[in-house]
Amino acid sequence: MYKFTFKLFMAILFTMNLSSLNAQTNLYQHPDFESKTADHKVIAILPFKANVSLRPKQMKEISQEQLKELEKNEGLSVQSAMYSWFLKRKKRGDLFVDIQDPKRTNALLNQNDLTDPATVTPEALASILGVDAVISGTFETDKPMSDGASIALGLLVGFWGSTNAATLNMSVNDGSDGELLWNYNKRVAGSLGSNTDQLINKLMRKASRRLGYTD
Repeated sequence: MYKFTFKLFMAILFTMNLSSLNAQTNLYQHPDFESKTADHKVIAILPFKANVSLRPKQMKEISQEQLKELEKNEGLSVQSAMYSWFLKRKKRGDLFVDIQDPKRTNALLNQNDLTDPATVTPEALASILGVDAVISGTFETDKPMSDGASIALGLLVGFWGSTNAATLNMSVNDGSDGELLWNYNKRVAGSLGSNTDQLINKLMRKASRRLGYTD
């Protein structure tokens, strides 16, 4: 009887934790979003700044350079997953702007020696990329979700599998004056083994309900 009660308690606690994870949402949209974006035709997604919080034991097995490379690849993976999500919406006719191919975005950033886009204003970035708005943000997780990064980390520290929770902070800034048009902050839990595409799809399904570029 005791074992059954304990298992029931743990199941309820796990469910409550998942609900709490999914409930942590902050959303901002500029009051004049529609008028400020009425002439927008193309937007670009920047590589996201990723933060992978490894355990102390894992950190001993990996150098700062290796961790930096993992986080860079994770940020590129988020950018790619988000681009794929937008493309699907575009094909369905639910997206009112075009999305710049990340290959072009990243090539232009590299040509202008912008290894850290956060050091440049949104309007300057939009001018360099030739777009009307830029999407940027951060992505925090306790282990990498992208398949490549997960495999790399597994080889380095013997830690396999993808995370089942992550926090996304995503912003849309106007390309003409850099003003913040939209911001979405969400911590979400996924099923065990969730990868970047799955988590981004889950996050974006929730975010798109209030994103003015989408129907």
